[in-house]
Amino acid sequence: MGPRARIAGVGMTPFVKPGQGMYRDLGATAVRDALADAGLDYADVQQAFVGYVYGDSTSGQSALYEVGCTGIPIVNVNNNCSTGSTALYLAHQAVASGAADCVLALGFEQMTPGALQENYLDRPSPLSRFTDIADREYDTGNAPMALKLFGGAGAEYQQRYGTSDEIFARISVKARRHARHNERAIFRNEVTVEEVLASPRMLGPLTRLQCCPPTCGGGAAIIVSEAFARRKGLKADIAITGQAMRTDFPSTFNESSLIKVVGADLSAAAARTAYEEAGMGPGDVDVVELHDCFTANEILSYEALGFAPEGGAERFILDNDNTYGGKVVVNPSGGLLSKGHPLGATGLAQCAELVWQLRGQAGVRQVEGARVALQHNIGLGGACVVTIYERA
Repeated sequence: MGPRARIAGVGMTPFVKPGQGMYRDLGATAVRDALADAGLDYADVQQAFVGYVYGDSTSGQSALYEVGCTGIPIVNVNNNCSTGSTALYLAHQAVASGAADCVLALGFEQMTPGALQENYLDRPSPLSRFTDIADREYDTGNAPMALKLFGGAGAEYQQRYGTSDEIFARISVKARRHARHNERAIFRNEVTVEEVLASPRMLGPLTRLQCCPPTCGGGAAIIVSEAFARRKGLKADIAITGQAMRTDFPSTFNESSLIKVVGADLSAAAARTAYEEAGMGPGDVDVVELHDCFTANEILSYEALGFAPEGGAERFILDNDNTYGGKVVVNPSGGLLSKGHPLGATGLAQCAELVWQLRGQAGVRQVEGARVALQHNIGLGGACVVTIYERA
């Protein structure tokens, strides 16, 4: 790779309930906001990587044609819940390798209400290897696919470390407290541990208030080379200093562990590589946006990303080391639990939040003195992208 790539601009729409957002409008709005933030025109963009999960082929072109038709390469990306950060990963590679100087990463999703559903029932599911383990090893019944896997992983964690239901519920309480100051989040009302535990039981330790809602939204980032930023006079002072993407290892499938099935090993591997590339460790990170699709996954991610030792998430939570005044502020945006989870947009929404934090533009939810940020975005099936950002 060549010189460090920079984030010149970011954009993010408010996340809304299914039925309240059209994918073309969401994508185009996020792009226009990112271009305005960067001080660039769409004609400056040389390539685009566009992520979405639920949509027909070339939906990326359809959204970008709302902004302009310049003939640039537009690549559509689908990597389940890590789709947005996969688009970012590809855009970063294009710039860091010298293939392009100004690249757009865009993610959007127009979702339907309810649990995630499979659309194609006339062929094997790409997630059957994952759900077969849950069905064989754990009592997950007829639960929806994602709940089956993450709820089962939470139950396994409890069995292994004796973690109480209350510890899981505290994640939702923190998420809502942080989201109170995020105008783009769908859930901004605070909740108590008692309210979280009293919401309908879903699977394992998880109750309804511990599961992220499906939403519609868009996010975008403009990645540029240092030379392009100088030439254009851009204030692109947020650099990507480490980034790694990993897919599943044999341990996902041969250890009969739902903790492994939902990506603990690939998260840890991606984090190790990103830290090494950035020349730092977990203790250097000030602020994190991690993939809290369920409270169980936030707990697992604390340990996979190195913020807590194996089995140490409970102490990390009880000591308030995951919030303001602690060791690292986790999901100041409110995370997926509060913002919602429009699959293709999530990774780029995380990017936008962290760029705002490192610029000092996050308002009331600002993490004081933030200089290093980590983004963690995982998708079953599977892929995980970990990105480290630094303020130059």
